[in-house]
Amino acid sequence: MTLQVDQVTKEFKIRKGLHSSKLVAVNNASFELVPGRTTALVGESGSGKSTIAKMILSLETPTSGTITADGVASVGRGRAARNYRNMVQMVFQDPFASLNPFHSIAHHIERPLRLHGKAHTSAEAHAQVIELLHRVNLEPAEEIAGRRPHELSGGQRQRVAIARALAPGAKYLIADEPVSMLDVSIRLSILNLLSRLQREDNLGVLYITHDLATARHFSDEILVMYKGTIVERGPSDEVILNPQHDYTKLLLSAAPVPANHGKLRESVRAELEAEAHQGSTDHDQFGTRGLTRTED
Repeated sequence: MTLQVDQVTKEFKIRKGLHSSKLVAVNNASFELVPGRTTALVGESGSGKSTIAKMILSLETPTSGTITADGVASVGRGRAARNYRNMVQMVFQDPFASLNPFHSIAHHIERPLRLHGKAHTSAEAHAQVIELLHRVNLEPAEEIAGRRPHELSGGQRQRVAIARALAPGAKYLIADEPVSMLDVSIRLSILNLLSRLQREDNLGVLYITHDLATARHFSDEILVMYKGTIVERGPSDEVILNPQHDYTKLLLSAAPVPANHGKLRESVRAELEAEAHQGSTDHDQFGTRGLTRTED
């Protein structure tokens, strides 16, 4: 079973006085999330990454196409909608804004347990809250449970957000820039935590980011988005070390690259400069040459 995004398009209407036009935020996107694997969705701001996340989470309705998790549609109602939401959960970018400052950490994790029928008594809920805090390495769990978000660091708050996402028994986790607002020193620990939980719970993870370095090392597959279109996809190492699309090359040339990849970066820059003289690297032309890779 997988989470399937099948030929999904999202259009927004833009009104200017008496006139209106359409903005295509996502154009005919297709991919799948497989349990036990991480797919990174990479692109600059405005490329359509977050719109895809919102459609997967049923916060936006696709203009066309379908999204299903283990055969259950994202646009269902009643029991079908609850079943879908049990399976698909979100870790937001800002760990402070995603938590209510007036409630305790225990409340944030207990609420989804209650709403999704995972705990029926206060004792059951409390025991599961403590277990989830242990799983995300928040110790001492009993003390952390009684605190409020402002009493925790950014990394601790993001661990709470991850625990809350796991509470309903999620099978697919949408992580939208989950470390971009954290100190550099703790980003790796959060990514390692997500990687461990993925293995333990056999989660399918969509990792949304603009950071090619973490995308390569944290994901099995990379999808590159430009102006709402997936222009390149493939195994992480191949996409980063042997990019085929001009836009991927541009992202790579602008990203910090470890010293042992210096020759690759220089070759990419040289190729881009050569293409620029021929007029082939203009941004408006990037979307016309989407490439798909398949694993051998």
